[in-house]
Amino acid sequence: MTPKATIKQTKKDEVKKLSELIGSASSVSFVDYTGMDMKSQQGLQNSLKESGSKMLVAKNTLLQIAARDAGLPEEATADSVLAGQTAVVVSGADAVSPIQIIGKQIKESEKPKFKAGVIDGVYYDAAGLMKVSSLPSKEVLVSRVIGAVAGPLYGLVGVLNGNLNALVWALSARRDQLAK
Repeated sequence: MTPKATIKQTKKDEVKKLSELIGSASSVSFVDYTGMDMKSQQGLQNSLKESGSKMLVAKNTLLQIAARDAGLPEEATADSVLAGQTAVVVSGADAVSPIQIIGKQIKESEKPKFKAGVIDGVYYDAAGLMKVSSLPSKEVLVSRVIGAVAGPLYGLVGVLNGNLNALVWALSARRDQLAK
């Protein structure tokens, strides 16, 4: 039988590891995965891994301690959030892509369910995370901004080219007139 001191140290190490992972993430989502079969869970984990994110399962009390140590808002670490079967999804560089992946999974099979989350230090409840999950991807938003900025510039270039062409035609006509 393993001594209690070893078990406590193992739990402390697990909390420290979770706390570092949560603290370094740009977004953290708590998800209720009740009712998901193993195949669905693995599919979701693989999709999250492709986006540079991780989905971990740990005891709620350990998650609560780790999340508080990482500095998450109190609403995210409340007993009502960290109850039942809870998985934590931590993002890599892109804070929104794992939330979009989970949102897509929820729309397809209604499982898992968002509990709460924190994106760049801001707390979101389940409804807020669903709204975030329906946002377009970062690449789409960037391309829309570029299009919005570039559109008027193309129009300006066209107008300036039109004026320059008119000036060249007028000067050319005047040159021809003086040559006669």
